[in-house]
Amino acid sequence: MRGRRAYRTRRAHRAGTRRLALLLAGAAVAAGCAAGGSGVGGGGSGLGVRDRTGAPAAEASAAVPTAHGTLLVADFGGSTVTFVDPARGPVGSVEVGTAPYGLALGADGRAWVATAEGVAVVDTATRTGLGRIPYRTGTGPVTTGEYRGGGMGIALAPDGRRLYVGVNVPGGAGVLEVVDTATRTVTAAVPVGRRPFDVDVAADGREVYATGHDSYDVTAVRADTLAARRLVVAPYGERGPGSWLKPHYAVVRPSDGRLLLPFEGEKLAVLDPATGRVAVEPMTADVHQHGAALAPDGTLLVVGAAEGADAASLTVRSPGGAERTVPLEGAHEDVAVSGDGRTAYVTGGFTREGHLDGITVVDLPSGTTRRLPAGERPLGIVVL
Repeated sequence: MRGRRAYRTRRAHRAGTRRLALLLAGAAVAAGCAAGGSGVGGGGSGLGVRDRTGAPAAEASAAVPTAHGTLLVADFGGSTVTFVDPARGPVGSVEVGTAPYGLALGADGRAWVATAEGVAVVDTATRTGLGRIPYRTGTGPVTTGEYRGGGMGIALAPDGRRLYVGVNVPGGAGVLEVVDTATRTVTAAVPVGRRPFDVDVAADGREVYATGHDSYDVTAVRADTLAARRLVVAPYGERGPGSWLKPHYAVVRPSDGRLLLPFEGEKLAVLDPATGRVAVEPMTADVHQHGAALAPDGTLLVVGAAEGADAASLTVRSPGGAERTVPLEGAHEDVAVSGDGRTAYVTGGFTREGHLDGITVVDLPSGTTRRLPAGERPLGIVVL
């Protein structure tokens, strides 16, 4: 592990590099890494279908079945989700609401989308919108941008009967809202940490975990009683809202139920939700990290979001801890993996400047990459 003096020196050097990159190239910095203002205001729209050009599609196109392996991305820079053929690019989109962020996919083919206006429901088989569920929690005016209020992390219970969405309340603590998927109504709201970037569910469905970006914690919520516990995850210490060294995304390790939270390409925080203890394992990418996913064999994939245009990467970490990194071009945010575990899809949306209107497709065995257009500032992603 690097000494504290070396770490501070390198962090100061990074700060200067960030300022220069922003002036020269508009390079991205990490999504949500400092407290600040909101984006430009925006209004919601009805749910409907669009073709690959963005124009309203004919009614018949809504009935075109979606192929297995198609990608679905949340267009944070717009108000749609976009269907993406992994070989050809965008093939259609559906209106869902302002600034969609996270996605959850049910076994029935319905996608649940956390937007600034509510949770939208999309039938992915027919590419049709099924309506939007308003939040119980007040989040202020509907806006866009990094600090907008509304849904962020989102996850389904294993049986599909409940949906959990982390709702950001600008300037205050977040809320975990519970949705009955049969009636499509919010049945409960539980206070959690500030700006709940990610929501995960235990394999047995008994607990839900909301990662509070600005409060350096994971809130563990019992699914039956909704009792909540705050678990601090701060391997660099709790440094206040202006620090970059915060938790972003997590995955639940199937083998033992522990949560894996990457930090800065330097530390992997391993949280035991039963005890609240955090163990720290070294990482090697040395880049600010965001999205994470697990491949079927337990390989951990972590997106190095980038502090400069040439710094982004995808960490591929074996269950035993061995790592390799795949360089990426430009800022990226989240990642999904194909069913066979051979291909990763990394969204280029990012919530700050420097985003890409596309994804990077990574062949995991070889490490080769290719760029694919994919919606408007795509953030969340699932493989259908």
